[in-house]
Amino acid sequence: MAESEIKNASISLYDHLCQNIVGSEDHVKTLRIMNTVRDNLQSNKTFSFITSGSFGEGLEMRGSDLDIMVVRKQIEVFEDKHMYLNADKTHFTMELGDTQPGFTKLLLEHSNDPGIRKVCVEIGGDFYLSNLLVKKGVTKDRYSIVHGPCVSDEDGFYDFACCVHSKLWIPQAKQWITRSNNAWPTFDVKQAIVKHGVLFVPVGVKGSTQEELEWRISFSVGEKLLINSFTHTQLLCYALMKILLKDVIAVDADCKELLCSYFMKTILFWICEELPLSLWKPENLISCYMKYFRRLIYCVEYNVCAHYFIPENNLFENKIHGKAQETLLNKLYILKRGTKDTKGTVKLINLKQTDNALAKNEKDKQKNNSTHDTT
Repeated sequence: MAESEIKNASISLYDHLCQNIVGSEDHVKTLRIMNTVRDNLQSNKTFSFITSGSFGEGLEMRGSDLDIMVVRKQIEVFEDKHMYLNADKTHFTMELGDTQPGFTKLLLEHSNDPGIRKVCVEIGGDFYLSNLLVKKGVTKDRYSIVHGPCVSDEDGFYDFACCVHSKLWIPQAKQWITRSNNAWPTFDVKQAIVKHGVLFVPVGVKGSTQEELEWRISFSVGEKLLINSFTHTQLLCYALMKILLKDVIAVDADCKELLCSYFMKTILFWICEELPLSLWKPENLISCYMKYFRRLIYCVEYNVCAHYFIPENNLFENKIHGKAQETLLNKLYILKRGTKDTKGTVKLINLKQTDNALAKNEKDKQKNNSTHDTT
């Protein structure tokens, strides 16, 4: 297929996605504004609410639930105990010495809240915030299912994650500030991300001897700011990969639990940092997507997916290896096999195949909207 045909096919695919599955740039902006308004209205003196996940990013994807991060304002986390403490607040410090990159324990330094120690575990006279006790403390009849850092309703429409916040940027991610000198992300976006700081969500490293006491360092707000800075072509590449994940890869029982949207998002961040911003145009949608797809294959083949902010944290560690890795690679190679080069990749992103996903997506969106209206 000639280069001009690839560009024409890219523009057709771009229009198809805008009209039927993701929406226009203005539509996405409207969704994001609505999320921000809802978050601001729900937030109060005690809690901040942050819509995350696909909805928070401005995407209404099939099968997506509503992810809400609930931040306790009276709790603050610092790097060390020599920082200035506000006596009216509860303060924890990070203890990183015996945790994997991307995780920390939270040591209680000060609190006037008599209930705070009820969600802590005492070790040698020190009190550590327990992710397990925090999640147990917020489970109710309606939200009784605990999975990962979240508490969910029985229908699986809502996921709530109780978080604590550090207003300061953490040392493990300082290299990210100066790592890229390319056009993306811009200086202003970086400054906004650093100014917000980081969150800590209640989940530890699976199988760790201290799993209950570990908290994952979350850059969810920063990641949302990054996605908000995407060109529409970058966003559509992300949406296409989410479709591939849910409608092609995850339908295979042997591959269903191996990949997730967070891995896809992380890989795209790295590619966006590396490629010139001028490349992300509608006529280059297919070629950009294939660069994205080939990077996914590379990551699976070599069992490495470096966290975007903390590269020492390999997201694939202890997740994709052995028979599972072989099965997933075979699946990805089958998807790629129909094309030997980028010019033939329209076969991989076949509009007729996509139509089935679009129809299912629209039905689920209508179902989710009607359900949200009645809750």
